[in-house]
Amino acid sequence: MRIRSLGVIDDAVVELSPGFTAVTGETGAGKTMVVTSLGLLLGGRADPALVRIGAGKAVVEGRIALTAGASAVVRAEEAGAELDDGALLISRTVSAEGRSRAHLGGRSVPVGLLAELADELVAVHGQTDQQGLLKLSRQRQALDRYAGEAVSGPLAAYTEAYRRLRAVAAELDEIVTRARERAQEADLLRYGLDEIAAVEPRAGEDTELAEEAERLGHAEALAAAATAAHAALAGNPEDPEGIDASTLVAGAHRALEAVRAHDPALAALTDRIGEIGILLADVAGELAGYASDLDADPLRLAAVEERRAALTALTRKYGEDIGAVLAWGEQSAARLTELDGDDERIGELTAERDALGIELGALAETLTKARTEAAERFAAAVTAELASLAMPHARVSFDIRQTEDPDGIEAGGRTVAYGPTGVDEVELLLAPHPGAPPRPIAKGASGGELSRVMLAVEVVFAGTDPVPTYLFDEVDAGVGGKAAVEIGRRLAKLARTAQVVVVTHLPQVAAFADRQLLVEKTNDGSVTRSGVKVLEGEDRVRELSRMLAGQEDSEAARAHAEELLATARAED
Repeated sequence: MRIRSLGVIDDAVVELSPGFTAVTGETGAGKTMVVTSLGLLLGGRADPALVRIGAGKAVVEGRIALTAGASAVVRAEEAGAELDDGALLISRTVSAEGRSRAHLGGRSVPVGLLAELADELVAVHGQTDQQGLLKLSRQRQALDRYAGEAVSGPLAAYTEAYRRLRAVAAELDEIVTRARERAQEADLLRYGLDEIAAVEPRAGEDTELAEEAERLGHAEALAAAATAAHAALAGNPEDPEGIDASTLVAGAHRALEAVRAHDPALAALTDRIGEIGILLADVAGELAGYASDLDADPLRLAAVEERRAALTALTRKYGEDIGAVLAWGEQSAARLTELDGDDERIGELTAERDALGIELGALAETLTKARTEAAERFAAAVTAELASLAMPHARVSFDIRQTEDPDGIEAGGRTVAYGPTGVDEVELLLAPHPGAPPRPIAKGASGGELSRVMLAVEVVFAGTDPVPTYLFDEVDAGVGGKAAVEIGRRLAKLARTAQVVVVTHLPQVAAFADRQLLVEKTNDGSVTRSGVKVLEGEDRVRELSRMLAGQEDSEAARAHAEELLATARAED
C-alpha cells in the first residue's frame, strides 16, 4: 500500500509480505492509520477528519494479488477493471470536504463494490469487533457462518417464507382494520352506479343532444334562412319573373354551348358552368328538404333539455363528459367487486397465513436442529483453540433458546417468538476455569480473555471459510505474559495458510512475526511525518527492547528480546 496525507502519515509505502507481519511503533505514531488505510481500500467509511491537516485530500493505493478464476476476479472484471500481471490495483481518495472516489483496476467504481470484494479478500478485526462479538446477533451470525450450507439453505427458505407471511399478514390487517372505511367506500360507489344506471347514458349522447337543442331553439330562423336561400338559388314559385341563380347559370351555359365547338378552351369552361348548374340544383333540393323537415316542436325541445339536465347531473359528479362518466362507472364497478369480495378475501388470506405459519414453524425447527449440531462442533473447536492460547481449562458452549410468545409460531411443540432469522436466540458462553459456571462472554470474560476468544473464533473460521488475508488491530489488548506468547504462536500458525497482519504493542506477539514493520514519526518543529520501515537484525532487537522496557539500550531488555526471537525461530 501507498499512503499519502492520511492522519499523521505524510507519505509512506507499506509492503505487506506473505506470512505473518507485525506492525509496531510508539503510541500516536500512526500504526492504526495502516489499518484505516486498508479499511478505505476495502470500502470503509470516508471521514474527512482523516485527511492530514493542510492537505487537500488523502490517497490510499493498494495492490492485491488474486487467484485466477476467483469470484473476486470475476466480479472486478465485470465492473470493467483490468488486472495488472495477476494483481488488482485499488485506489481510494478522500477530500478534505468529504468527497470520496474509488478506482478499481483503472476504472472508477462505486465504493460499495470495494466493500463487496472485501468480504472475499480480507478479514479485518479490531477492538470494536471484540465489542461486536458481545452482541447476540453477531454470535448467531458467527454460528451460522460456521455451520455453512447446513444453515444457509434452510435459512434462505425460512427468510422467503417469513417475507411472504409478513406480506400476507399486513394485507389481512389492512383489510380488517379498514373494514369500516371500505364499507363506506362501497356504499358511495354503489350509490353512484345506481345514479348512472337510472339515467342510462349513451356514449356521445350529451354532444348529440346539445346539437339538437341548438337546432330546435332556432328552428324558425333556420327555416326562414333555408327558404330564402332556396329561392335565391332555384326561384320563388310566387314570383315567376324573379331572377335566380339557377336561371342565370343556365343562360350562361346555353350561350357558350352554341359556340364551344370552335375553341377547346371555351368548351372546358362550358363544362365547368354545367357542373355549377348541377351543384346549384343539388344544394337547392337539399335546402328545400331541410326547410320542410325542420319542425319547431316545443315539446321535443323540452324533452331534450330535460334529458340534458339529467346528463349534466352525472357529469357534475363523475366526469367532465358522458364518456368520462361511463369510464368512472366501469372502474367503480370493478372496485366494488373487489370491496364486496372482502369477506372472501379475508378467508383466503387467513388460510394462507395459517399455512405459512405452519411452514415457517417447520423450517424454524430445521434451523434450530442445524444450529444445535453446528454449535457443538463450533464450541469444541473454539475450546481446543483456547487451550493453545493459554486458556487450557476454558470451555466454550452455546445456549440456543426460544422465547414463548402467544402471538408467535408453533415450533417444537411450543408457540414461540420469531423473526427474520428464525426463532433462536444464540448466546456464546464461557467457563474460564473448572468449576466456573458457563456465563455469557459479555459478563464472564475479561478484556484479555475476550481477545483470545475472538482470535480462537477467527482461527476456527480460517479452517472452514478461509480468506487470503487477516488483519488484527490490537486484538491482544489486555493480554500479557504467557498468554501473549501463545497468541503470537497461534498467529504464526495461522500465517502458514494465510497472510496475517497484526498491529500490536506486545513484543511477545511481534517476535513471532516473519516480518516486523516499524511506524515511526519525526518532528521537525512544524510538520509531523511518519514513515514505515522494515526492521531486521539489530533494529528489530532494539524495537522489541523498547516494547519490553521502554528502553532500546537496556541490556536486560535486549537479552529478553533476543530470547523471544530465538523462541519464535525455534518453532518455525
